[in-house]
Amino acid sequence: MTQPKFGVVLQGVDAPQEFGCLVDEIDSLGFDHLWLTDSSLHARNCYAYLTLAAARSSRLLLGTAVTNPLTRHPAITAAAAATVDEISAGRLILGIGVGDRPLLALGLRPSTLVTLEAAVAGIRRLWRGEEVDQTLGGFTMSRAHLRFPARADIPVYISASGPKTLELAGRIADGAILLVGLFPEALEWAISHLTRGAETAGRARPHVAVFAYGAVSEDEQAALEAARSIAAWFPQTAPHICDLAGLPRPMVDRVQAAYQGGEFQEAAAAARVLPDEFVRKVALAGNRRTAVQQIRAALDAGADSVHVFPLGPGRMDTIRSFAQAWTEAGSGEPRSGAGKISDM
Repeated sequence: MTQPKFGVVLQGVDAPQEFGCLVDEIDSLGFDHLWLTDSSLHARNCYAYLTLAAARSSRLLLGTAVTNPLTRHPAITAAAAATVDEISAGRLILGIGVGDRPLLALGLRPSTLVTLEAAVAGIRRLWRGEEVDQTLGGFTMSRAHLRFPARADIPVYISASGPKTLELAGRIADGAILLVGLFPEALEWAISHLTRGAETAGRARPHVAVFAYGAVSEDEQAALEAARSIAAWFPQTAPHICDLAGLPRPMVDRVQAAYQGGEFQEAAAAARVLPDEFVRKVALAGNRRTAVQQIRAALDAGADSVHVFPLGPGRMDTIRSFAQAWTEAGSGEPRSGAGKISDM
C-alpha cells in the first residue's frame, strides 16, 4: 500500500528572499514535492533556486519541471542534477522533456524523442560512474565522465502529453509528468499509453505525476480568468487533448492562429475565445470544492501524485487552498500502488 503525494510547481519569478519565504510556507503546509520550471530566459535559474529550497527544507522532494536536452548539453545537466542531489541529501528528481515554446527565443525547436531517449541514457551512465562515448541525438560525449561521485539512481521523470512521449516514458522513465488536463478521459487516455510503453518493456508502470495548472478561489470567476491562459497551450501543443475534451476543431485552429508561441502567460488574448467549460476541464479554475473533485478524479484515474502550478495574482492563496482541498479529498488514505516503480 502506498500513499499518494502532492506538490507545488513554481517558476523562478520571485526574488531570492521572497522565494525562500514561499518554500518555508509550502514546507509548513505539508506538501511532499517542490518543482522549479526550467524556462531559459523567462525565469531565474532552476538549479540555483532548487539549491535555495534544499537549504530551507530538509524534507521536500525537489525537481526540475522540466529541463530539456537542448538548452544544456546532457552532461552538464547530469552534473547540475547530481550536485543539487548531493546538496539536498538525495532529494532530487530530474524532470526532463523535449522542450516547449520558450525554445523559440533561442532559435531552437523541441527535440526529437531519439534525442530525449539518448540524453536520458547518457545522463544515467554518467551518474553510474561510466565513461561515455556517444554521438547520438545531436550531441556528443567523448570519454566523458563525472569526476565526483553521484547517486546512480536519481529518478528521471519524463514530461509527456502526446502518445509517443507517454510510451517512451513508460519504457524508460521512473515517472511521467502528465500535462494533459484534469478531466478523466484525458487522464485515462494518457495513463493507458504510459502503461502500454511499460508493458512493451516488460516493466511496471512508472510513477504518474499529474500537473494541475490554474487557480483555486471562492471567487470562481477570478479563478477562471487566472486559469484561462494555460488553456491556450493545449490547442497549440496538445490538440489531441482538445479532441478528447470535445473542443471543436475550428476553435482549435483559431487559437493556433492567434497564439504562435512563448510562455503560456503570453496566451491571454488567444485564450479569450475558449469556452469556460474547456478551461475548467484542462485547469484548476474554480473553488476549493471543485478542486477536491479534480484531485479525486486524478487519483481515481491512476495518478500517484498531483502537483499544483498556481497561476494569476493569488498564487500563494491557490497553494493554500489546494493544500486544504487535498486534505478534504481524503488523499491521506493509503491506496494500492501496484503499478508504481518508486514512492518518490
